[in-house]
Amino acid sequence: MSMTDFCHFLELLGYEARSLALKYFRSSLEVVTKSDETPVTIADRKIEERLRQMIASRFPSHTVVGEEAGGTISSGISWIIDPIDGTKSFVCGVPLFGTLVAVLRDRRPLLGMIEMPALHERWIGRGGYTTHNGEPCSVSQCKRLADARLCATDHRMFSGGGLDAFELLSQAVRITRFGTDSYGYALLASGHVDLVVEAELKIHDVMALIPVIEGAGGIVTTWAGGPITDDFGGNILAASSAELHADAMRMLMER
Repeated sequence: MSMTDFCHFLELLGYEARSLALKYFRSSLEVVTKSDETPVTIADRKIEERLRQMIASRFPSHTVVGEEAGGTISSGISWIIDPIDGTKSFVCGVPLFGTLVAVLRDRRPLLGMIEMPALHERWIGRGGYTTHNGEPCSVSQCKRLADARLCATDHRMFSGGGLDAFELLSQAVRITRFGTDSYGYALLASGHVDLVVEAELKIHDVMALIPVIEGAGGIVTTWAGGPITDDFGGNILAASSAELHADAMRMLMER
């Protein structure tokens, strides 16, 4: 199956996730708190269930790993699903939630999709190429921290020295915005944001983001500059340029 065929299938998954998410968005939902203290709704479960069905029907030999039903990444082709990234936004009626789907080959991200159902926006990244609603997109040319726009989901995801380092970085940039979840990474891929720095993330939170940002010309690593693997430790630094990445990484590691 070609990369183009995979991308077409990701589009189908995106439309299905959008339809299901909007069915439940801003409706009366029961919110359950999971053992890790994060919320989950019927929308999370229904979206993951449906996407799993679609993938299994088309690719019965592929492995599927999801936030809600779990699974284990294989050495062949694996699909990683986060049915609703930003469930807190979802249950509060805030439209900045998304569905993330990644395709991994031998445990490394090959393709990724960021679907924003309520905004009717979709980013798909594949080797050296990213589209936003079907049109090519690219990161900004920002190279200086003093000019940079920084996003993170919540300052409470940082702790100890990590919080101190983030606050120093936040003081060094031009603008800092919170509450973006995966949308911050999508905005980086389209050139509207220059840096995203986060912590305590899990594999389903990040794998889809990597092809999207790298395909748009950006850089995604751990805070220490290492690759994002299935045991990456939770810290992520995404930047629009090598210069910006190096300066941000230096500040984060000098904590």
